[in-house]
Amino acid sequence: MEPSQCESSALERLPFNNIALNRLPVDDSEEPGSRTVPAACFSRIRALQPLARPTFVALSQSALALLGLGVQDVLSDPLGPEYLSGSRLLPGSQPAAHCYSGHQFGLFAGQLGDGAVMYLGEVESVTHGRWEIQVKGAGITPYSRDGDGRKVLRSSIREFLCSEAMAALGIPSTRAASLVTSDLYVSRDPLNSGQRIDERCSVVLRLAPSFIRFGSFEIFLGRDGFSGLQGPSTGRHDIRAQLLDYVIETFFPSIQQAYSNRKNRNLAFFREVMVRTAKLVAQWQCVGFCHGVLNTDNMSILGLTLDYGPFGFMDRFDPDFVCNASDKRGRYSYQAQPSMCRWNLARLAEALGSELDAAKARAILDEFMPTYETFYLSIMRKKLGLVRKEEAEDRELISDLLHLMHNTGADYTNTFHLLSRVPWPEEGESERATVGPVVDLILEQCASIEELKVANKPTMENRELAMILSMAQTNPVMFGMVADRPGVSHQLDLMCRLKELLETDQDELKEKHHDDWIRWVSRYRRRLTRECDGTSDLSLIIKERLNVMNSTNPRVVLRNYIAQNAIQAAEKGDFSEVNRVLRVLEKPYSDAFGLEPLDGSNACSENEQKGRELTVGYNRKSPSWAQKICVT
Repeated sequence: MEPSQCESSALERLPFNNIALNRLPVDDSEEPGSRTVPAACFSRIRALQPLARPTFVALSQSALALLGLGVQDVLSDPLGPEYLSGSRLLPGSQPAAHCYSGHQFGLFAGQLGDGAVMYLGEVESVTHGRWEIQVKGAGITPYSRDGDGRKVLRSSIREFLCSEAMAALGIPSTRAASLVTSDLYVSRDPLNSGQRIDERCSVVLRLAPSFIRFGSFEIFLGRDGFSGLQGPSTGRHDIRAQLLDYVIETFFPSIQQAYSNRKNRNLAFFREVMVRTAKLVAQWQCVGFCHGVLNTDNMSILGLTLDYGPFGFMDRFDPDFVCNASDKRGRYSYQAQPSMCRWNLARLAEALGSELDAAKARAILDEFMPTYETFYLSIMRKKLGLVRKEEAEDRELISDLLHLMHNTGADYTNTFHLLSRVPWPEEGESERATVGPVVDLILEQCASIEELKVANKPTMENRELAMILSMAQTNPVMFGMVADRPGVSHQLDLMCRLKELLETDQDELKEKHHDDWIRWVSRYRRRLTRECDGTSDLSLIIKERLNVMNSTNPRVVLRNYIAQNAIQAAEKGDFSEVNRVLRVLEKPYSDAFGLEPLDGSNACSENEQKGRELTVGYNRKSPSWAQKICVT
């Protein structure tokens, strides 16, 4: 039975104000299907596309609280799954889709927009602030192009879990308040293998102060010289100014108040976006997160992690880690992320055009890498417990650690967590005897020689490699020119590393890795001694070091296989694993997750044991099939 109007539910009482639709141009066309949408920032959605028998998979208590809602408020509403999947209109909501463009893999793609996302509206209160509410996977919009506007359970679980995992890690992110699945099916090819299967349509309820992105300002661009495409609102500088005013006045009020000169205000805004972006990517790098699709349409103007597609957290450290199977050239590899963010900022500056002083905007762009490095070093020092002093040598200490982790195939998350076990130096102790146990623990989760051989196998075709090596004998000058190219240089490095591995055995390699780790840990301990200035209480310094390390180095991250385990169970109708993983990810720095058997007994099922393994975080790495993910 539906609630009576006099007994409206908590969902039905959400205080929508929908300021974006009131402040920005809206396309009111009733023309069906995909189309070019000029002179508008949003398009209204006239008809909802309900799911068949929607049902909740999971709810995030902390995300719902941002709307002033509790889990019970949602579960007790019989219409809850319909409201939160876009199948039924929430009172006060005004469904719409956002128009934006973007550079995808370096090329301007023209009009893109919310092809599978529906804006429901904005909720604002003194207590909980301002939140835009979206449903992702709710059906066709004017921006769906050839798509069906639907998302499947597999990709929805990944977005739901990672949104909440990132928030719990303290990394700015859009939030996921609920996940709904249904008995409506769509056909997908999950492995891009030509084998299509039917999958359940599912919807994630997403929250953010705003989902406006760099690409939102690219709808005003003229025809691109390479792609031949243009923005749908090309030349409409009046709307660009309107959008910019809305963004600054609404989300950067201190900048709006501080500047009376428009150009100076806009430059201050651009600098703030630069700083937020630099800090965000530094936080990604420090937890080993790879976004996978860092196009300009996936870059938040507020500095949030936005649009979780083929993301991945690294297992063993690899600076060339690529999590997107479609990224054949590694444009968005782990180590490329900072430079790609700077590139995207340059595209934002171009899109803002005459709203910025070009020379001053370039100067701000030049500040990006130093700003990023400052944030990065600050976090990495905390990961090592170096909190009292900043030394120039810290950069080299960190760089050498990462190089060692790469050479030994060390697990990124687990290694930093284990370093908190390195004992504080004491006079008269035996270095090897003291640090040996910790080094042994680190080596236990490093890669085997066979795994390192696979990881260091050149990806270039044998014929191409043979030609390059032949060139070294026949034309050294040409070889020098070719070998200096980053891609070729990387392949030659891999070949040299593989040759070394083929000429050694497991015992020799283990001994070498043991000695290398002993040397680095010894350097690290000498650096720790310099944290003490002789006047402070040593016990307090040691305690502070451990507290900082344990609150900066997560015990668990959302590894691909952990998400895949939850997906496989959910696809069979068991949603308990999704909720169990969510509970663990919500406390990534904690030792106590409350994972006792659910029935109150002392028995420990396979799932409970899996949960405990997750909390410890010593899962070595994902299976090979989970290294790169295709998400539809």
